[in-house]
Amino acid sequence: MQLNSQYASASSAQLISVSLVVYRPHRQLLERTLITLDNALHCVFPADLSVSAPLYLINNGTDEGFSLSEVAGDTALKTHVIEGQGNVGYGRGHNLAIERTSSRYHLILNPDIELESDALVQAIAFMDAHPEVGLLSPFILEDDGSQQFLCRRYPTVFDLFIRGFLPRSLRKPFKARLARYEMRDVIGDRNIVWEPPIVSGCFMLFRTEVLKQLNGFDPRYFLYFEDYDLSLRAHDVARVAYVPSVRVLHHGGDAAGKGWTHIKLFIASAYKFFNRFGWKWL
Repeated sequence: MQLNSQYASASSAQLISVSLVVYRPHRQLLERTLITLDNALHCVFPADLSVSAPLYLINNGTDEGFSLSEVAGDTALKTHVIEGQGNVGYGRGHNLAIERTSSRYHLILNPDIELESDALVQAIAFMDAHPEVGLLSPFILEDDGSQQFLCRRYPTVFDLFIRGFLPRSLRKPFKARLARYEMRDVIGDRNIVWEPPIVSGCFMLFRTEVLKQLNGFDPRYFLYFEDYDLSLRAHDVARVAYVPSVRVLHHGGDAAGKGWTHIKLFIASAYKFFNRFGWKWL
């Protein structure tokens, strides 16, 4: 798929910008993310490989001896490292980039995502063809090649407990319930799905004017549910679309497997989310 000719002479700085928030990142995963992002951006502007989009790397904390500039230096990305603010959380970190950008589109990306080479070509072409769309979500693959179902219907507290904390061996009685929550009845590898209520923050392509109208992420969430919040608010000002021709690989995991600190953050953010949008228990 080719981008519209109006972009042929446009710079990617005007067209798209990208932000990644990192906290003690896994170096190899981050390198894979940046390399595949670089390749995907080169496919957007194949006529000039020296052109790339501004990448904002927000450093919420790295281990000693880990240089973000060094990792990004192996690519042609125009990298801006934002640091010195401490660990301000996921959403507030991205907001530091959102307030700086003036691009047409802004990609919110996790440092554990690998993009297929044509992912951004497909995504930008779709957004250009559908100016009413303010937020795009992609087809997401697991490490083993199966599909991750990260679009969501509005959750109940019980859904989150099953999905986040029950061992996989104990989830079987709730298979149908989880399938509905994860929209498995409609999210596939071929059909566009309009208005999925909630999409994953691991890859969110926004029309930047929509993102700025929403004032980015709600800074009250330190980690978890900031993407749920932003997704629901996005429906108030624009259309949201799941577009399976845009494909990425996600290496992420759940909160319960990351230790007690993440469990506490998950619960605290869930409480804020339900207080804002309404409690549903069962």
